[in-house]
Amino acid sequence: MNEERKIEVEEVGEVSKPPRARVQEGFERKRDYLEGFLAGATEPAEPETADDLYQAVIKALKEIYDPEIPVNIYDLGLIYDVEITSEHHAFVKMTLTTPHCPVAESMPGEVELRVGSVPGIGHAEVELVWDPPWDPQKMTDEAKLELGML
Repeated sequence: MNEERKIEVEEVGEVSKPPRARVQEGFERKRDYLEGFLAGATEPAEPETADDLYQAVIKALKEIYDPEIPVNIYDLGLIYDVEITSEHHAFVKMTLTTPHCPVAESMPGEVELRVGSVPGIGHAEVELVWDPPWDPQKMTDEAKLELGML
């Protein structure tokens, strides 16, 4: 059963380029079924005061959930500090439940993306710290209630 396999090779001198996409003159786009929906969409308004901006960042942080615990990272007590500068840059100091957390590499990046996408934030930076270490006492009462700890 020792069959010898042969691979056929074909040499080609030149390959023709594929045709380019062209839009015909006078071409009218068909009505977009989302047009009415999208017309109603508005850009989120930028927060007016520093406190509004801070609250918008906290709201964004509360939308990020720990993958192993059904509680957002803010109520879980993973956010140690949020600072908004006068130039509207956000600095977040955070930790994780353990250094061996499966999202240790991706979570700070996700936090940076979410905070950076808040309208009015010019730049977001996240610092991951391990001191002081996280413990369950850092959770809000809402998080403890959600996890049946109250």
